[in-house]
Amino acid sequence: MKTFFTIIILILLLGCVNQNVKELQSKEVREYQGKKLDSVSDFRENSIKGPQYINIADYKLKVNGLVKNKLSLTYDDVLSYQKYKKVVKLNCVEGWSANILWEGVLVKDILNDAGILPEATTVIFYAYDGYSTSFPLSYLLDNDIIMAYKMNDVVLPPERGYPFQLVAEDKWGYKWIKWITRIEVSNNSDYKGYWESRGYSNTGNLDDGFLE
Repeated sequence: MKTFFTIIILILLLGCVNQNVKELQSKEVREYQGKKLDSVSDFRENSIKGPQYINIADYKLKVNGLVKNKLSLTYDDVLSYQKYKKVVKLNCVEGWSANILWEGVLVKDILNDAGILPEATTVIFYAYDGYSTSFPLSYLLDNDIIMAYKMNDVVLPPERGYPFQLVAEDKWGYKWIKWITRIEVSNNSDYKGYWESRGYSNTGNLDDGFLE
């Protein structure tokens, strides 16, 4: 009889262990450390081709150019880096802004893993929809610039750039590239992205006007 009860207990324990954990939908937070947050739904959909819907099973973040080690990272590979949270306001050239809690990984952690070659000066980001923008390498290495996968504690929706959006702190909104698929380390300091090649400032600094 003792053996019978032991078997029953083992079956019950194994059943508990083998149960699949179902993740419930996260709830958006609207306040963080005393700071009021805008809603994810407060954003206007600003993109060149509309929201992009990426199959995460096939997704790879490529890191190439002037690096010692080219990287091809899955979504989970990127999320294995140390994660950080920060409240940063996005300012659009259209006149609206949104104060959001962003969570993600530091771009410089990924770049350091790739190994930057001495002649590099610029980092170019490319998106799934063909959009691109660039930054001085020093901006990304000297600041804690986040590549976000969450906003207000919820995973980025497709219209906000899933799987990753750049939180380009102190830059105008057009520098906050969404749907990032490739990061190129370059020595082309004159590279101009989608809006920059159409007359917008290449630096995109908030303290300056956004037009050249």
